Parts: sequence; C-alpha cells; structure tokens
Amino acid sequence: MAEIIQKDGTWAFDGDAVRITPSRDKNVGLLRRELGELVVPLGALAGVSFEQGRKSGRLRLRLRDGADPLLQATGGRLAEAQDPYQLAVESDRYGVAEYVADELRNALLLDGVSPDPVDGYLLPGPSLPVSASAGDGTASFDGERVRLEWNWKTEEAKASAGPRTIPLADVTGVEWQPAAGLENGHLRFLVRGAPAAARPKYDPNAVELWGFKKDPLMALVAAAVQARLPHPSATEPEARKDVPRPSEEPAGDDHDVLLRRLRELGGLHRDGVLTDEEFVLAKQAVLKRL
Repeated sequence: MAEIIQKDGTWAFDGDAVRITPSRDKNVGLLRRELGELVVPLGALAGVSFEQGRKSGRLRLRLRDGADPLLQATGGRLAEAQDPYQLAVESDRYGVAEYVADELRNALLLDGVSPDPVDGYLLPGPSLPVSASAGDGTASFDGERVRLEWNWKTEEAKASAGPRTIPLADVTGVEWQPAAGLENGHLRFLVRGAPAAARPKYDPNAVELWGFKKDPLMALVAAAVQARLPHPSATEPEARKDVPRPSEEPAGDDHDVLLRRLRELGGLHRDGVLTDEEFVLAKQAVLKRL
C-alpha cells in the first residue's frame, strides 16, 4: 500500500486502484467535495507526475483519453482547485509523494497498461440523482431525463416557456464551459431536432454561468449525463454529421463587446446578483480594457 495524507486530501494505491479522498479543508474545491471519494482503476491511468515547488508541490494523475466522463465533459477546463486528479503536497512530504508516484509508474509498467485512448468509460461518473443550481437556472438529472428550471435572473425569452424536461434519448451531447474573463460560461445540452442557438443566455437547453462559486457543480450534471451517453469513440463520426452544433457568435468589435459586458454587469448589480464590491471590481476590469 502506497499512501499519502495531506490537508488537500488522501491518495491510497493498493496495486489495483488509486483511492482518492478529498479532505474537508476549506481550500478544497466545491466540486471535489461534492464528488466525494473516487476509485480510479490502474487501467484508467496513462501516467503520473510530481512537481516540486519552493513551498508546496503537486501530484497529478493523467488519465487515458475517454476513461472518465467528468474529464470528457469538461475537456480539461477544470481549475486546479476543482480537479480531483491533482493533490497539493506540503514540502515535508515530498519524499512520500515521490514514493507514491514511483509505485504507480512501476505498476503501470509491470501490468503493461497502455496510455492510449480507450473506447469505453472506466469510471462510472457522479452518483444519481444529481442536481446543481448556478447562473440562471438549476439542472437536474435522474438517469432518464434532464430537467432545467429557471430563476428570477433568467432572460424572459428563455424563462417564458417554463421548466424544460429533456429525455436522455433525445440528448446527443453535453457541453460545460466555465466563465473566463469577460465571457460567461454555460452548461448546454445538445438535443436531437432542436435548432442551434447562438448564446446560452437565450438557449432553452442551456444554463448560463457567470463565474461564481457554484458554477463548477454544473460539471457534475454534465459528467453524469456524459456517462450515460454512447462513448465518443463510437459516435464521433455520426455526431459530426447529424448532431446540431451551437453556432458561433460572430466576433464583433472589442469596444462593443466591452460595452455590452458593462450593461450586463449593471443589470446583475441592480438585480442583487453582484454585491457592491463585486460590481466595482468587475466594472474596473472592463473599464481598463476600454
């Protein structure tokens, strides 16, 4: 047994699988806490690395492409604090971290585990049912259907149709994109026969995300749905041909984009979504760009 216990969490390797348990420390990301304990089979791993820093280091597991529905749904866009396959290591435990990494590397070598992509998920995805509230709505999934419910911050054009229920059989894909800079994020479900939508703000099959604390929880819903869709390796050719994809919003003048962002921030502040301090900071960041 190779084990390392840190404020960030615990990794234990028994020769067959890595058991990852997040701690209850306040610095552990909300997504990791909600995801809970993970058991990663050795066959799902492509490699492991340990990076040392002056004050702390970081252990990282690299999974084989297509092995985990969470990574498939988020596309490598999880922040370090939310990534369950990273562990912050204190400097006085560097030797233990190196030992754990070496044990994993040796096991991968002895078992002849290929780092190549897989054609089926090797991890089950989040437990069901799963639900998360962030941005302009709540997304829930019970294994058979996705339900989207809107809140008072939702654009009227989207909220007017009421809650949305989407049978899993009609879902052809799922996207999760975190907010970045001036651009909002989203959780979007690609639905068979539904027209493509340019912006999640108006898309009845999408929840718009604004970069707040609970946004990463939407990745749990995305991963749970992803785990129950056909594996991408088997459907990619059909997906390119048949699945309607959201159209890209034409890139406009940067000045117009920034002005639009200012108006959106003002609306969020008036509605009480942003505190005075958050509004001032966000506004200053936009004005600097102007």
